[in-house]
Amino acid sequence: MAIQDYQGDINMCCRCSACKHIPLQKINGMEHAYNCPSISKYEYHAYSGGGRLITMRQMLTTGFYYSDKLMDIVKNCQMCGACDISCKFAMDMEVLDPIQEFRIKTVDEGHTVPALDKVIESLRKQNTMKPGSKSKRGDWAKGLDVKDYTKQKVKVIYHAGCRTAFDKDLWPVATATISLLKKAGVEVGIAGNSEPCCGGRAYQMGYKEDLLRQAKESAAMFEKSGAKILVTGCAECYHAFKVLYDKFGFKGKIEVLHITQYLDRLIKEGKLKPTKKVNMTVTYHDPCHLGRLGEDYIHWKGKRIPGISFVFDPPKTYRRGSNGVYAPPRDVLNSIPGLKLVEMDRNKEYAWCCGAGGGVAESNPEFASWTAEQRLEEAKSAGAQALVTACPGCENMLGGTAKAAKSGFKVYDVVELLDRAV
Repeated sequence: MAIQDYQGDINMCCRCSACKHIPLQKINGMEHAYNCPSISKYEYHAYSGGGRLITMRQMLTTGFYYSDKLMDIVKNCQMCGACDISCKFAMDMEVLDPIQEFRIKTVDEGHTVPALDKVIESLRKQNTMKPGSKSKRGDWAKGLDVKDYTKQKVKVIYHAGCRTAFDKDLWPVATATISLLKKAGVEVGIAGNSEPCCGGRAYQMGYKEDLLRQAKESAAMFEKSGAKILVTGCAECYHAFKVLYDKFGFKGKIEVLHITQYLDRLIKEGKLKPTKKVNMTVTYHDPCHLGRLGEDYIHWKGKRIPGISFVFDPPKTYRRGSNGVYAPPRDVLNSIPGLKLVEMDRNKEYAWCCGAGGGVAESNPEFASWTAEQRLEEAKSAGAQALVTACPGCENMLGGTAKAAKSGFKVYDVVELLDRAV
């Protein structure tokens, strides 16, 4: 689809500013009322979801032009979808989709960001979204007795993803994942150096064709393997495999699960038993691409009924974020003896972004760190001793920011704490 296909949604924006805050009914106080990092940081309407829609509305009338300021507005968005979900609390309209198409249009017309071009060049040449990495994609698994699903039959595929495979600080999460799955008797396999990038982050940045190329390659590998289940610990990879591949016709028949969903299943089946105490008070950070953006994709075909009202035949079902992956990671944490889970003010579909999404960590690291700082302060205000998440991007962004501040505040992956308890 293109921006023109969302003109009805764009014209629907009434500049109510609901996109800037979590719904009034969910607000516990002004300190944590904002949902959009971009408008909260830059305090100018054009940096909000509605502001971007109004910009598109004008350009659909007068033509598209690309000033430095416009590109600043386009790139300084984590694509976290918070504006979209808050708008849909009361409205039936798409906000994130036209913003995504705006990004794609800028790339297609040659208006790109050098920092993001570098990331995409790394993807095209080295099959990784982590430029400058000197390790190989499968180095994290050296010494592990784990099957290669490109050569051996397995029932379950574990996909590490670029962030985990090329960041040595995250390797322990991947090795702990394999350890837990093997303890549960799961026949699991990896692709090692042959593992493809999912392409999801490229799509967030506006490079749609790179997503489609990666999706085609990945889908073919998964189908050839004969595996029944695809598991990943990366929220962005989960979103790509579960949502984007379905949207563009690449999902296939394989069941896509986030590792927290699969571990929760194994615990409830009695195949994993957390028995060791982990005495700690933690709060859980919902990754954007696992939570509000992690809902199943909804295929809809129909037409808009002419008239004043924005009505469709048949009625259009909207993804409102409430059906994301929220219970499994919390159930896993609650299964750990001694662990106490407290909630932040902004959670589930209204969670504040970690700051790493949409290419912002690469193009504007100061803004990304600022966003992470806001989340860490919220975690501390909830009374937590540590923050737990379920995405390497979130762990890297939040943990790195906490480390830079020398605060001593710890950030973990759900898998790390479960591994301690089993």
